[in-house]
Amino acid sequence: MASAIPVTQPMNQAQEQPLNPGLVFEMMQAHQRTAALSAAIELDLFRAVGQGPGDAASLARHCAASERGIRILCDFLVINGVLAKQDGRYRHTPSSAAFLDPASPACMASVARFMIAPDFMQIDAQLAEIVRTGRTSMPGDGTVEPENPVWVQFAENMAPMMGPMAAPLAALVLDGHNPPMRVLDIAAGHGLFGIEIAKQNPHARVTGLDWSPVLRVALKNAEKAGVQDRYDMLPGSAFEVEFGGPYDVVLLTNFLHHFDPPACVSLLKKVRAALKPGGRAATLEFVPNEDRVSPPTPAAFALIMLTTTAAGDAYTFGDLRAMHEQAGFSDVKAHPIPMSPHTIVIGNA
Repeated sequence: MASAIPVTQPMNQAQEQPLNPGLVFEMMQAHQRTAALSAAIELDLFRAVGQGPGDAASLARHCAASERGIRILCDFLVINGVLAKQDGRYRHTPSSAAFLDPASPACMASVARFMIAPDFMQIDAQLAEIVRTGRTSMPGDGTVEPENPVWVQFAENMAPMMGPMAAPLAALVLDGHNPPMRVLDIAAGHGLFGIEIAKQNPHARVTGLDWSPVLRVALKNAEKAGVQDRYDMLPGSAFEVEFGGPYDVVLLTNFLHHFDPPACVSLLKKVRAALKPGGRAATLEFVPNEDRVSPPTPAAFALIMLTTTAAGDAYTFGDLRAMHEQAGFSDVKAHPIPMSPHTIVIGNA
């Protein structure tokens, strides 16, 4: 993995891009793509396409829907590159077969159900007011309100998206070694990151920290992975509960972006105090370039933080390095995960 984030030069958009009214029209209609994907998942359309034969009449019977509705929906999905069509029959593209057919172990349908849930869509509809106030319109601190049930849903539904990140993170943390070690997984959620370390290192013991209902999901995943005898649970808020320790490794996966820099530094100081000398903190984040508009996915993540938190953001590596250094960490390095919008930031205690 690389040790630095490539930074692209900002583009003068007015000079480089030709006039394109279609771009504006596409944004006006973007909600239709979200609605089409949601409807197809709800109707179990992708399973039907995978099973064949793929004609509109057969798909309509499987989905208990009208043939006209299925034909128009499928054509729309073909237009947008989700499905393919030949001789009047619909079939999977490689991406839809892998990520949308429930027969695939990599199916992300549960991720879609979480990310485009009606509650989140309603929040997005209030974006103008959110921009005016600079914070979420959700009650309290938004998704980071204590005991927010959204994190149980996250733990249950987001594993297909987060699972592929677990192996690279564990490999980077372990660096080919498997000594006895203690690992604290803060905001463990589904628990997959700590669990993967326990799978790769049979001498590792993992403590998952999160709200109690969320940790029950993590424990189930630990049982499925066969590491439940080395998986402990520490319920509560990362800002309030005593960490114990000392730990060899502390994981902070998809967590810092929910808070402002002072809160992040405060938490990182607490993390450093819980580490053994020479221990490491491993942070997984959406990390945009310093221009904050590239690469598209990590840069656009800032909008999600605007709509769902009181003060969160998508932090650049410069931001994250400064936070870690203020908390007393040294040799802070970034390791982008290939073919992923995520970056792992490692800091040494």
